Amino acid sequence: MTGKLSFDDLKSRVADGSIDTVLACFVDMQGRLTGKRFHAVNFVETSFKETHCCNYLLATDLEMATPDGYASTSWESGYGDYIMAPDLSTIRLTPWLEGTAMVLCDVLDHHTHAPVPHDPRAMLKKQIARLKDLGLEAMMATELEFFLFEKSFEEIRKGNFQDLTPISGYNEDYHILQTTKEEHVMRPIRNHLFAAGLPIENTKGEAEAGQEELNIRYAAALDCADHHSIAKHAIKEIAWQQGHAASFLPKWHKDRVGSSSHVHQSLWKDGQPMFFDKTADLGKSELMDHYMAGLIAYAPEYTFFLAPYVNSYKRFAKGTFAPTKTVWSVDNRTAGFRLCGADTKGVRVECRIGGSDLNPYLAQAVMLAAGIKGIEDKMELAAPTTGDVYADAKAADIPQTLRAATETLRNSAFLRDAFGDDVVTHYVRNAEWEQEEFDRTVTDWEIARGFERA
Repeated sequence: MTGKLSFDDLKSRVADGSIDTVLACFVDMQGRLTGKRFHAVNFVETSFKETHCCNYLLATDLEMATPDGYASTSWESGYGDYIMAPDLSTIRLTPWLEGTAMVLCDVLDHHTHAPVPHDPRAMLKKQIARLKDLGLEAMMATELEFFLFEKSFEEIRKGNFQDLTPISGYNEDYHILQTTKEEHVMRPIRNHLFAAGLPIENTKGEAEAGQEELNIRYAAALDCADHHSIAKHAIKEIAWQQGHAASFLPKWHKDRVGSSSHVHQSLWKDGQPMFFDKTADLGKSELMDHYMAGLIAYAPEYTFFLAPYVNSYKRFAKGTFAPTKTVWSVDNRTAGFRLCGADTKGVRVECRIGGSDLNPYLAQAVMLAAGIKGIEDKMELAAPTTGDVYADAKAADIPQTLRAATETLRNSAFLRDAFGDDVVTHYVRNAEWEQEEFDRTVTDWEIARGFERA
């Protein structure tokens, strides 16, 4: 795969002048790339070892406010530093930015140099390590859905976010003619990300006016989350370069279909898919049954990590391809969990609950924790649901509001056991603050468009 660089490759390109800037980034709670732009010479000589940032960056909101109530950082403690430790295996070109490379960082405690436990990348790494102890590796793939708008971020902001016109005028699901009209944005997205070393498969129109989807080939869980985060960032930057805004808001308009981020997952061992058993019904192994049983049973407790904002819950609506029930079905897009690739080596489970606003590290981490719990407890998988799951009165509901999801998170013994009380308490505070901010600042305009108080 082109685009990935070794540290020696980076040094050579810095020496010949083809790279003059290195982005050192980590992923914050909201899934955004956060960090610094280094002069490349400084990075390869010194800063490749470590750099520093304020510890409030893992205790903020979308507006970069500094809420109180976090144990990890506060005005009282003086807002100290974290260490950003570059993971040199993640160095890659950033082809949509001239002369630029990027590296992802792990976040470490400034005093102990231990991983910060609520850092999203650290949370995923912890569950990957638990799987490794079981002799297993998780393979994941995420789908990125988003909207493109006619105007730029700046124009929309100056218009008080009230003049939002999608780049197309009609549902463009799989529509080649309409997506041809958008190739000035989507072609650079595909090609630049491929050149950055991401295994890009395709883009397509999605089931709304102006809605797009990017698909990236499955990979090991950490790589998948890295790919997702880099791609989401790049989509926004490339759309901006072309004069358009790209939005990952799950439900930007009450009358429009929402945007999801489905997560496909399977477990492997020694290069072989452990979810496949050619002698079993649907080709799914007993291991897969246990994993799926845990995934489904604990879904209400980890829903916050799939739907982290008030707006996220507006997407869960009947007849929109967004699920409302925590059940599984075979190749059925009305269920919260869909069995894909039945009777093949590609058999896997797709979680359809998550919206386009999820943080992939957090989402994958909590789902792996649930699946591991199912394996450890040898949980039994219920029979699949058939037909229109929206109409199934017996199926368990996904939490319907941020408040409800916050309570299930707060009371989750399984998540506290998997990540620790301090981590769960940290994200409970994150959820509480989002609700508090919404309650303080919701406007009549938002209410009129369906973003009513939860």
